[in-house]
Amino acid sequence: MKKKWWHEKVAYQIYPKSFQDSNGDGIGDLRGIINRLDYLKELGIDIIWLSPIYKSPFVDQGYDISDYYEIDPIFGTMDEMDELLAEAKKRDMYIVMDLVVNHCSNEHEWFKKAMEDPYGEYGKYFYIQKGKDGKEPNNWRSYFGGSVWDKIPGHDDLYYLHMFAKEQPDLNWENPVVRNEIYKMINWWLEKGLAGFRIDAIINIKKDLEFRDLPADREDGMCCCAASLEYAVGVHDYLQELKRETFEPHGAFTIGELFNYKKEDLADFIGEEGCFESIFDFATAQIGENQKGMFAHNQITPNQYREAIFESKEIADGIGFMANIIENHDEPRGVSRYLKEEDCNDYSKKMLAGITLMTYGLPFLYQGQEIGMTNTVFEDITWVNDISTLSEYKVALEAGLSERDAAKAVGKFSRDNARTPMHWNRSENGGFTTGTPWLPINPNYLEINVESQLHEEESVLEFYKKLIQLRKDPKYKEAVVYGKQVPFLREEENFIGFYRKGEEKTLLVLANYQKEEREIVLSEEIQSLLMNNYPVINYNDGKVMLKGYQILILDVK
Repeated sequence: MKKKWWHEKVAYQIYPKSFQDSNGDGIGDLRGIINRLDYLKELGIDIIWLSPIYKSPFVDQGYDISDYYEIDPIFGTMDEMDELLAEAKKRDMYIVMDLVVNHCSNEHEWFKKAMEDPYGEYGKYFYIQKGKDGKEPNNWRSYFGGSVWDKIPGHDDLYYLHMFAKEQPDLNWENPVVRNEIYKMINWWLEKGLAGFRIDAIINIKKDLEFRDLPADREDGMCCCAASLEYAVGVHDYLQELKRETFEPHGAFTIGELFNYKKEDLADFIGEEGCFESIFDFATAQIGENQKGMFAHNQITPNQYREAIFESKEIADGIGFMANIIENHDEPRGVSRYLKEEDCNDYSKKMLAGITLMTYGLPFLYQGQEIGMTNTVFEDITWVNDISTLSEYKVALEAGLSERDAAKAVGKFSRDNARTPMHWNRSENGGFTTGTPWLPINPNYLEINVESQLHEEESVLEFYKKLIQLRKDPKYKEAVVYGKQVPFLREEENFIGFYRKGEEKTLLVLANYQKEEREIVLSEEIQSLLMNNYPVINYNDGKVMLKGYQILILDVK
């Protein structure tokens, strides 16, 4: 595999609205991000991905863009964006923006013109279809619930397509004029000094143009629109064109959001001639999902977590790098999802950190992950802001759950868990804002915050720092970054063990994914102990006694 400049890096996602407010309006902003660059540099971060900061009505928190060339005033100005790019460059850091081009906002000028004249030039910028038998063109359900079709005002039999919210009309990638407009915008940003893009929902850009009905997957008689992608042929042609026209000439770093790829197609996405540099590894995030709805999702087991990691790494072996995550803006907090509530503590949080940063791929942290931020508690559905969670709440009620049980069930998986403000210190609102935060801060900020963990030897934050330092250590980075990942004791219950075999060094990771102690027998000679989330290691005569949720990273011979 050809080595790339970003392989040895560590990336970090910022959700701007919740990262740092600098002006007291309760909303995070660009100035707040600039003020925290030194913190991120000290942590060891190289690449920063910003969730959308474009002009938007925020129906879906900025993933509904009304102007791709403007910064939304709640975040600041274009001058501040230029300053952020310049300040990041001074620190040898790279800024990556969200690229949301499957859809735009219904307040975008293109869509407004399309609604004025659906049969005109701008009508062709979107997917507009006639109804069928007095109903919607087909039975597809949007990702946020309800039909993917919405009526066009003044035209009783005309509908436009939206795979997400009705305020997010899908752009018609079949139209070369639309594609060229998108390419022009992307190049404009790259010429400003942007390092690249995280590419949102990109697999959805190719549609099943027959718009056929599909077998229902719920009692509403509808089918999730994702199923239609099976019939959407030719997405790679568009993605290769996108690469040729924009990313490739600029040497841009690109990372795609793909849930629905087939194993045999992975090389087309991240191989030597692939469309993107990387994609996120969502293998663990998809465990326990239930088609009935979020309320029916299941608790993930350690064995499931292990197999998801190993299988995805085996698929990617020799093809390319995927990005390792335990959470992002669309997922609940990783430590609350992958650990039992009663076992969620600093030891188990460090164990998850060690597994994530030592597996093959690009480590991608999400804000607050480095201090072990957890899910919040939604006492009532009125506390929820997220459009997806509110939709899933209705699904839970329709399934017969009480209001209280429905709120609790969907709250556990709500995207708002990761969107609560960052905990900087123990002051009011966690140091996030001097005003009223746009989303209530998690009450546990008094115990979990940056200031209390900074330079505290045994803190979760310092453990993350040491893991990042290990990845960049000249002595070990070849093994950590490029070493082959080989499972160790794969059949052991509630245990994740693997080697990272480099050209000169072999590292062994041992993670006891349970609260009970266990003994592991080693045949290798331990040359040195590199990482341990406990103060001591119990090792004698080739046997290691691992404490509950203990993780060891060993240099072995």
